[in-house]
Amino acid sequence: MNNLNRGTVFVRKISPETILEDYSWLLQKAKVSENFDKSINTFLKVNISWDRYYPGCSTAPWQLEGVIKELLKNNFSNITAAHNGTVVVDPERGRTENKHKNIEEKYNIPHILVDSPESEAIAYKPKKKLLVLDKIFKEGIMIPKIFYGSNIIHLPTMKTHVFTTMTGALKNAFGGLLNQNRHWTHSQIHETLVDLLQIQHDIHENIFAVSDGAFSGDGPGPRAMRIKEKNIIVGGYDQVSVDAVVAKMMGFDPMKIDKLKICHEMSLGVAKPSEINVIGEDISSVNWKYSSSENTFASKGQKFIYWGPLKPLEKILLRSKIAPWAFFASDLYHNKYWLKFIGKGRVKKALKSKWGKLFLDY
Repeated sequence: MNNLNRGTVFVRKISPETILEDYSWLLQKAKVSENFDKSINTFLKVNISWDRYYPGCSTAPWQLEGVIKELLKNNFSNITAAHNGTVVVDPERGRTENKHKNIEEKYNIPHILVDSPESEAIAYKPKKKLLVLDKIFKEGIMIPKIFYGSNIIHLPTMKTHVFTTMTGALKNAFGGLLNQNRHWTHSQIHETLVDLLQIQHDIHENIFAVSDGAFSGDGPGPRAMRIKEKNIIVGGYDQVSVDAVVAKMMGFDPMKIDKLKICHEMSLGVAKPSEINVIGEDISSVNWKYSSSENTFASKGQKFIYWGPLKPLEKILLRSKIAPWAFFASDLYHNKYWLKFIGKGRVKKALKSKWGKLFLDY
């Protein structure tokens, strides 16, 4: 990250009628075409937090299209959409239901599943001392080989998270860099994200992130959220600053969110709002008054395991042959119960909005 871009973010109010132009403005203002090396592969790291469509949960189709269209206009020729699965998310189903597939096919953009068995991973050799990852993955931190020496553009959405207060640019690397055992890190998730930022700085030639807040999520995210329309996008080369600005708009103090505070103190990015240069919209008085203290039945159980009375059983429950019980329980709660009886009504209402109608048009 160029020092000129540390602590700088670009903010744009958006509308369904102008959304592609809005993304073009942001990438032009940030001079991505000038700062990125076009001769190497540029990965668009798609976020799929749920393989069902839930507004604000995963990368929006207009977000993916807006970035692709602007890159192609500026003669980026080696563009690849990077997806990942999780133990509870089917990436191909998510790619289809969130309409990423439609965009990729429209612009003839190839896609890869970076954590599939077919994707070669190599052991990362730390250049600096890590906080936790080398202790969690004692046999080696396996990173997709294809990411080395590449550009990457992260495509998160603005939403709260039951483990990290809010999730965005920093956490978008979580699925891309680590393998299917990434859930082993949840009890030390903030330190893990700091380590992953150091790794990103080592392996990528250029990094950018643009967070979409057309639909945003408040409450027990990333899935069981209340859907809000916030009509704004935030981008920048400094992932810490991007997340800090989003966190502040949500009503949180970025320096009280461990992942951001640690990154700031380690000079991996700028998290103090007073030190961040905002280009574009004046958001100094924005406060959405979001809440991150709420839990679902599922997240309460997870917190009991990661930080509560079941902590001594964590390895047995989540790292042994009986671990699939947790994945089954998550599927049962989120897909069979919550989405059917609570989420479905929220989705139906959101799809009647202008953003919802735009989604359906894809």
